[in-house]
Amino acid sequence: MTDASTSHLVLIPSYNTGPKLFETVQAARAHWAPVWVVVDGSTDGTGEELRAMAADDPHLRVLELPVNRGKGAAVLHGLEEAERCGFTHALTMDADGQHPADRIPQFQGVSLANPDALVLGRPVFDAGAPRLRVGGRKISNWWANLETLWGGIGDSLFGFRVYPIKPLRAVMRRNPWMRRFDFDPEAAVRLCWAGLPTINVPAPVRYFKAEEGGVSHFKYVRDNALLTWMHTRLMLGFIGRLPMLAVRRVRSRPIRSFLR
Repeated sequence: MTDASTSHLVLIPSYNTGPKLFETVQAARAHWAPVWVVVDGSTDGTGEELRAMAADDPHLRVLELPVNRGKGAAVLHGLEEAERCGFTHALTMDADGQHPADRIPQFQGVSLANPDALVLGRPVFDAGAPRLRVGGRKISNWWANLETLWGGIGDSLFGFRVYPIKPLRAVMRRNPWMRRFDFDPEAAVRLCWAGLPTINVPAPVRYFKAEEGGVSHFKYVRDNALLTWMHTRLMLGFIGRLPMLAVRRVRSRPIRSFLR
């Protein structure tokens, strides 16, 4: 893609992702412009090579944080700069190659046609997906749907999605959380609370093994404890919002999903 969008960008947070990062960036750039990468305090040298790539590509920009602050903090850093530059929407995708770059135009197109909506990826897993990860996310999804009275979150953890920047920044400015692994599900829930309609679009996801260059920073105990604390505080917020959500649910149109 050579024509750069002035409203929608691709935002990729990265922390010590290794060579997979460059494959991800190249694939994203093949399908969209501009693409921004936020290097979140990486110590694997990827920042230097990315800067060299960006020097030859006017539609690739690299932002670097001096220390690791977490996925949500990296995304927020990118959103702040994107809004300052006049962008209105950001498609976020992981740097490890799991998300399908060839679906970027489809997701951005859905967002362009529905600029007020939160466009959520609904993962389609292949046979290589870890059962523990696939099964565990069902728990988080159930809680996220309860916290929104089934307001349309097809998958709370899948980070391949298009955010309207202004409402997401507003939510994050009011909230000291959402800075690490808890970013994706809490962002979806709080944006639903804020009244954003949701559109769920299926997208394949691939898990790479270590010998294939796959990198994962997921820690089962640490990150599940983080999710548990997140859903605890969201449930406390849900109780106070229950009357409003109930009225909205009765009045709402059917949840929209794209099946292809």
